[in-house]
Amino acid sequence: MDQVSSPNPVKPVTLAATLDEIRARRHEFEALGHIPLDMVEKLQAIGCYRAFVPKELGGDALSPAEFCVLIETLSQADASTGWVASFGVSATYLSALPPKTFRAIYAADPDSVFAGALFPPQPARRIDGGLSVSGRWKYCSGCMGASLIGAGVTLADGAETALPRMAIMPRAAVRIEQTWKTTGLAGTGSHDIVAEDVHVPEDWTFVRGGPSRQDAPAFRYPAMALAAQVLAVVSLGAAREALDHIRADAGRVSITGGPTTAARPWLQADFARSEATLRALRSVFYDTIDEAWQCLLRGDSIDRDLHTRLRLVATQAAHGGADVARAAFYMGGTGAIAKGHILSRTMMDTAAVAQHAFMAEGTWTAAGAALLNQPTMPGYP
Repeated sequence: MDQVSSPNPVKPVTLAATLDEIRARRHEFEALGHIPLDMVEKLQAIGCYRAFVPKELGGDALSPAEFCVLIETLSQADASTGWVASFGVSATYLSALPPKTFRAIYAADPDSVFAGALFPPQPARRIDGGLSVSGRWKYCSGCMGASLIGAGVTLADGAETALPRMAIMPRAAVRIEQTWKTTGLAGTGSHDIVAEDVHVPEDWTFVRGGPSRQDAPAFRYPAMALAAQVLAVVSLGAAREALDHIRADAGRVSITGGPTTAARPWLQADFARSEATLRALRSVFYDTIDEAWQCLLRGDSIDRDLHTRLRLVATQAAHGGADVARAAFYMGGTGAIAKGHILSRTMMDTAAVAQHAFMAEGTWTAAGAALLNQPTMPGYP
């Protein structure tokens, strides 16, 4: 018997089609305050959440640079979507979990979506077989589309480390309070999460930034550095979108009858400086990532200097991208102040990236201290 084809075959989800849809819907995401589940499913389909999952568990086992390029590309279409997709990096720090737990998560679904909020860490009570977790945590980006939620905890018995511990819970075990109302990264759904006496087995907890229990090179790459880089690259993508808009809009004639945008000498100079800055930022960012990756592929360990530079280029990318987007906003003239304009959006999105604790102003000081062999904050680099 001949096979009958479906009258409405399901089209494969492609990166190009997903980017087009993101651009068409980014105002919707901002108004909604989070990336809706149907878009999260498309991000899963193009591989965002299985990026670092081992191939034997159904993942793609990408390199850090390959993943950063993907997030940068998505961020050109919409920074909030790129930010939420960046949590596909989670497999690298969840590799600090017991191997049995790690396998339980990703063997069941290599596209599992994890969202976490560390601060402020809440005290957890020891009970038979694990912990009882209660509390409220802020800034749980991507929680609306997650299947697993992590929360920062402290242990009352004094069994603490300098780094925070995270407890992993099913999405259904926590309550999400939609508190995220911002002018930058407005679509990330970085809401508060609330847990009330949730039982978390001991082997579903781990030290955030602790040593990996997986062997592949991606799991030997410094987890906190990579976590900062995948967020920082959002700024580079959004800055590229801003400059591309300036170039595409260069033939616009001023309402005052002045010269076109492209013919204004001051703007020509500012555009050239911004273009050179963005290209330089990308070059040092990816060159440093590749230096560390080649080191790992050779079987070498990453020394403290290189580890610090991995953190430093994340800070540089976040702040440099924000500087470029801000310059593009001024190049855009009066029209850029309109609500929802791409230049005001990219300026505020990149400013929000640079405010994140992983790349905030204090990380310049921390990097300088580390490079000068001075004491640094716990967990840095």
